[in-house]
Amino acid sequence: MGNVKTNAMRILDANNIEYSEYILDIKEAIDGVACANMLNKDLDSTFKTLVTQGKSGNYYVFVVPVAAKLDLKKAASSVGEKYVEMIPMKDLLKVVGYVHGGCSPIGMKKVYTTVIDETAILFDKIIFSGGKIGFFIEVNPMDIEKILPIKFVDIVEG
Repeated sequence: MGNVKTNAMRILDANNIEYSEYILDIKEAIDGVACANMLNKDLDSTFKTLVTQGKSGNYYVFVVPVAAKLDLKKAASSVGEKYVEMIPMKDLLKVVGYVHGGCSPIGMKKVYTTVIDETAILFDKIIFSGGKIGFFIEVNPMDIEKILPIKFVDIVEG
């Protein structure tokens, strides 16, 4: 699909991790549900990446299904914090190196503690942002552990 590679794709390539890439012709961030529908993907196996900051000042990355809401209490407890809150959108680029709508858990400026909602392990492959608006990667969730310190925990509301 062309030869444009994002950081996330280069990292997957470097670690010999199999993935599929999808590109939507969009120029600005649109919500994950709309992206999943445009890609003709199941909402349950399409994930969004959320960046938070804990009471300690540390940053954490949470990856949840696009139609779900992150439960901030469960999220905080999963990383041993009293509370976490979403970081302001304008701080995303500075903190993780990605823009809103193109935020991938793979290839951030630093390696942050990353928690993926436990429903991800029900799927052979999950799809999430490839690190650029309109770019998506689909990968086996277990393969992400080869390149990131992740855990699978129930972190969604409901």
